[in-house]
Amino acid sequence: MTASLNLNDLHFFVQAVEHGGFSAAGRRLGVPKSTVSKRVAELEDRLGVRLIHRTSRSFSLTDLGRDFFQHAQASIIEAEMAETIVRTHLGEPSGIVRMTAAVPTAQFLLAEHLPELSARYPKLKLSLHVSDRFVDIVQEGFDIALRSHQAPLPDSTLLQRKLATHPFFVVASPDYLRAHGKPRSPEELAGHKAVAAYFGGDPWRLTSCEEKEVLVAPQPVIAADEPMVMMKAALAGLGLACLPTSVCRDALAEGRLVRLLPDWTAGSITTTILMPHRRGQLPAVRAVVDFLSEKLAQA
Repeated sequence: MTASLNLNDLHFFVQAVEHGGFSAAGRRLGVPKSTVSKRVAELEDRLGVRLIHRTSRSFSLTDLGRDFFQHAQASIIEAEMAETIVRTHLGEPSGIVRMTAAVPTAQFLLAEHLPELSARYPKLKLSLHVSDRFVDIVQEGFDIALRSHQAPLPDSTLLQRKLATHPFFVVASPDYLRAHGKPRSPEELAGHKAVAAYFGGDPWRLTSCEEKEVLVAPQPVIAADEPMVMMKAALAGLGLACLPTSVCRDALAEGRLVRLLPDWTAGSITTTILMPHRRGQLPAVRAVVDFLSEKLAQA
């Protein structure tokens, strides 16, 4: 009779696949590489099949290994759900939730709210990975990704939940406006200095509250593709800037920046949460998502 599978061995196998090798899985789990390799080998012996092709230079799943991985991963998630459901019934959400976000999203949308999240759910631990590279949240083992985007996100198997949409405003510092005057119409922007994302980029497309569109091309004096740098340049009086409200909200409220042409916006940026389908059902993940939905909807 075949021995029953060990859930811990499944966990080691799933971690090895999600992190691309035994060494990375060992670092993630805090155990030696040899332990992960041995447990996966024991799993293969118990099953009587090879799940992973191993060489000194490569690590890849066999065809059967790929099919097994999908079900093993689902089993681990179901076990986590079973445990957290009990914990939730006994008290508040707990455990580690792994989230990834780009640098501007982390700076301008997340950072101010994380202390309150910890205070609200003291048994919950949030691990935030901040990176501007594209992160494959399934392969890299994340529960949540926050993406800020102007174009619609492509269709995928991930759960998507829209959190907030922030319009772009044309802004300038009071010092700049005192020195150069305040433009009263979109057409007047062409005569002003600007902080742009790129030199030679597209003109600004402004839309009025009556849905009239105008293309304007102010004169860039500095270009930066990072919103914090752009805002600092605008605050220093280098020129006009076109920034989303998620970035310039506090500076506008404090009077350090002034919104120009209040009847006009220059597009918008949307922030969406992405989750692997099953992980989105975990109580701790749901608690984080609901918290962010509440806070970012007010931003």
